[in-house]
Amino acid sequence: MNKLASRPATQVEIENTDFGRWAWLPEEAPLAMPRQSLSAPEDVAEAVPATSPINVGARRLMLLAGTVVLTGLSAIAPFYLYARKGWDSMEMLAFGIFMVLITAIACWFTSGLMGLWVLMRGRDQADLAFAPNPATPRTRTALLMPLYNEDARASFGRLAAIDASLARLGASSAFDIFVLSDSTKEEAAAAELSACMGFRLSANSRVYYRRRLDNVERKAGNLAEWVRRFGAAYENMIVLDADSTMAGETLLRMVDAMERNPGVGLIQTAPTIIKARTIFARVSQYSVRLYGRVAAAGLAYWTGSESSYWGHNAIIRTRAFAACCGLPVLPGKKPFGGHVLSHDVVEAALMRRAGWAVHVTASLDGSWEETPPSITDFIRRDHRWFQGNLQHLGLIAAKGLSPMSRLQLAMGCMAYLSSPLWLASLMVGLFIQMFYPVDWTSFFYILNPQFTPFMLASFLSGVLLIGPKFMGAALVISRPAELRAFGGKRAIAKGMAAEIALSAILAPILMVANTKAFIQIVSGHDAGWTTQQRDCDGLCWSDAFRAMRWQMIAGVLFSAALCVRPDLATWFAPIVLPLLLAPAVAVWTSRVRSGDALAAKGFLVTPVQDGVSVSPAVLRTVRSPLRAVSGGVSSPALARTGSN
Repeated sequence: MNKLASRPATQVEIENTDFGRWAWLPEEAPLAMPRQSLSAPEDVAEAVPATSPINVGARRLMLLAGTVVLTGLSAIAPFYLYARKGWDSMEMLAFGIFMVLITAIACWFTSGLMGLWVLMRGRDQADLAFAPNPATPRTRTALLMPLYNEDARASFGRLAAIDASLARLGASSAFDIFVLSDSTKEEAAAAELSACMGFRLSANSRVYYRRRLDNVERKAGNLAEWVRRFGAAYENMIVLDADSTMAGETLLRMVDAMERNPGVGLIQTAPTIIKARTIFARVSQYSVRLYGRVAAAGLAYWTGSESSYWGHNAIIRTRAFAACCGLPVLPGKKPFGGHVLSHDVVEAALMRRAGWAVHVTASLDGSWEETPPSITDFIRRDHRWFQGNLQHLGLIAAKGLSPMSRLQLAMGCMAYLSSPLWLASLMVGLFIQMFYPVDWTSFFYILNPQFTPFMLASFLSGVLLIGPKFMGAALVISRPAELRAFGGKRAIAKGMAAEIALSAILAPILMVANTKAFIQIVSGHDAGWTTQQRDCDGLCWSDAFRAMRWQMIAGVLFSAALCVRPDLATWFAPIVLPLLLAPAVAVWTSRVRSGDALAAKGFLVTPVQDGVSVSPAVLRTVRSPLRAVSGGVSSPALARTGSN
């Protein structure tokens, strides 16, 4: 057995145990984590967290008012058209679906507008101030990276970058790194063991590893097992995904905020996407990098201390998590019963129910993740998340949850239900036009050519959809350092044009994919737990045709229906053409060469991020007594963007 003399004597090394062949672990520090009840909670906290904004009620009224006004304006045109000759069942159905969709879109538009207002005024830290130069942490924090048949070399490489960043700041002794493997493939486990042995020899923080052979409850069970065995030794835990990277400065600010605010149970950062190479990944990276902060800042503004958790790149108070986040087993059979799949938002709701503050922040740079490289990989991941979010329909009415927690559970469901609802609206609208058409032409031309509320309502839907994109661009343009990092206004215009066009092409493909997933889930098919693909170069044509067959079938059916009303072909072309060409779109957007060629022409270009550092942040810390890496890892390109 390999003995590492450089590690503490309290460390144990286990061979041939229930936790896999090899494990490097500290002495156990058990912490009870009882399962919670969703039907009859014993204690529901009534106190308002100290970090709750004083005017949070007014903020939520602003969100409600903006949503109602925009929804009402958008509803004028369809209501007028359907009501002119009376209502029938199909028109009522069409209007009902439209109202559900437009309400959700109006809500997110209003939230984004609030986020833009907050960021433009520099008030994104008003509710939960983060120290620019925090002191060395007084408490111990565990960095937890769960793995499931991942690329071990890449995952440990990310941990090595984090470790070097902490060493550069002299904070290595305050953080222990745990790799929590749930890998089921022996070759993946062997690669993890090899990578871990090398990493432990060079790391500045203490590094531990264990592999579970029983993968009960998936990632949630993996983390819960760690809490029950080792949680009492750590005040905080920072949960990472296998593709997560975080800057040492960001980690120190998060720990400092937890130390200064004992009533805070969780702080969720807003990760940006890095290392995208394919067109599909670049679209996601560009949209999150340019627009994501606006959405996150808006969410943080009106949720206050009752926000959400996205499962990674977040800091959690360990004892609070143990006391109130033991997940229940849902009654019934899969896919709606059994273990909770999308556990993160449920855990946030349970923490808030127990009185702990839960915050999302858009004010911290230095939080990154990666994204699936192709649309087929994205669809596979989304299918699992869809099933998990549909489970939440049965949890919205759980006893003791706060109204904000219930709203966020509902919004998570709506994020996925919008796809089948959109497809249903297209089908119902086309049916109405085929059998008793609404005279849209007369609607536009009988009006006075002057600007009227009806014309405003007709364009509002499109404005609400793409408005947040322009908000993100406006924010970057208002910040000269970030504007230079993006390449200037011309580069932003080119990037936005490409992102909007490609998103419009991909949207119908994802609509059909999510509708198919919805049908499979409600008919009783479990999505399972598959390994997430994080790196590929090119989807082969046979796989593309097989994966996109339902998109092509939907495109053919729409085309056949349009033979009855060929005059509508122009209006439906943005939907039908991407569906018919879905295999070609999937192949083209999955190729690194295509993505690099697009970027070389100045499209979808984001500030370069090639290290783990944020700037400006020269923190006042005492050098760790452990061995430090001189210089660390930095990113000159990111330094030019400044810190939010």
